[in-house]
Amino acid sequence: MQWPITFINIIYTSMLTTEEKTKAVIAALEDVKAQNITVIDTSKLSSMFERMIIASANSTRQTKALADNVVVKLKERGEEVLGREGEDSGEWILVDLGEVLVHIMQPAIRDYYNLEELWSKAQAARPKLAKAPK
Repeated sequence: MQWPITFINIIYTSMLTTEEKTKAVIAALEDVKAQNITVIDTSKLSSMFERMIIASANSTRQTKALADNVVVKLKERGEEVLGREGEDSGEWILVDLGEVLVHIMQPAIRDYYNLEELWSKAQAARPKLAKAPK
């Protein structure tokens, strides 16, 4: 006896370009008064995502409100939210929008992990790693 097995192929297609999605995220963050919004182009550093957006919030309530607003605004534009992490503590919330990752962090957490420096060092090291040996 064979089990009836059905495979469903799910293909994620974005309605917005990476630039349009980035602008929509920034607008959603600005709506709820996010601070120190930074956009990092990771297209040459990672095949997993094209942009990383980092924003600061003053409280756990604001980090959650910012994440909620990003999700609502992007869904209104036909985008799929692939994941959300960190909502329990609210100190650092990650919203995965496929080619765009959004990090919403309280200032102390942002200073501690310093993602901007981490990714800028990766960018600076990339040309050195790509050079052919002599």
